[in-house]
Amino acid sequence: MTLRSKSAVVTGSTSGIGLGIARALAREGTNVLINGFGEPQDIEKERAGLEAEFGVKALYSPADMTKPDQIADMIRGAEEAFGGVDILVNNAGIQFVSPVEEFPIEKWDQIIAINLSSAFHTTRAAVPGMKARKWGRIINTASAHSLVASPFKAAYVAAKHGIAGLTKTVALELATHGVTVNCISPGYVWTPLVEKQIPDTMSARGLTREQVINDVLLEAQPTKQFVTVEQVGALAAFLCSEAASQITGTNLSIDGGWTAE
Repeated sequence: MTLRSKSAVVTGSTSGIGLGIARALAREGTNVLINGFGEPQDIEKERAGLEAEFGVKALYSPADMTKPDQIADMIRGAEEAFGGVDILVNNAGIQFVSPVEEFPIEKWDQIIAINLSSAFHTTRAAVPGMKARKWGRIINTASAHSLVASPFKAAYVAAKHGIAGLTKTVALELATHGVTVNCISPGYVWTPLVEKQIPDTMSARGLTREQVINDVLLEAQPTKQFVTVEQVGALAAFLCSEAASQITGTNLSIDGGWTAE
């Protein structure tokens, strides 16, 4: 498989799953634009690392995924720099946990904007170029929560169910234009964010590290193993390949069996 000469925009990709996907695409020769928040020196280290390790062109955009005008500017800038956006990965996302009657309205609005609406805005901006070139790949990072619910995550579950519906709709619209649209639904993925949550949960619940991992975090995953960012990245890269050209409108679970139950 080669994606050399292709170019990708990956939102929410300065760390975690998004960075894993950006690295997987760069490994195949794809130029990448990464996006997200973080310390400037850390972001520059990752951007420069992509270029040095994989010999591709890597850019960074600080576009705020709650701002449609900044999103449109990001896509336009990538098209100008790369000559087009062939691959779009909508990965940006945040979480907030609260009973629905106490859920802060501003948190609901923020989660819907970042986790769902931003994917609409990027897609809307990138599709004309993909249609013109008769080739494109749109991948949306959903979640096991695009298929099943958990309590106290009203906004996140609603947004991820919305991502699944958006994926199907855009896939049907673009089916005859050489553009595929799919979503990947990971379960618990081992990321720095997850790792940082473990000590707090240990102290809050009086549990050992192993108990937090097996009885709290991995309770829903029958394999009792975390998904890795490399596994998610490899699936995303496969979806961009010619072998996957007839896979469109699908929701691919990578969740250790979580949603099989």
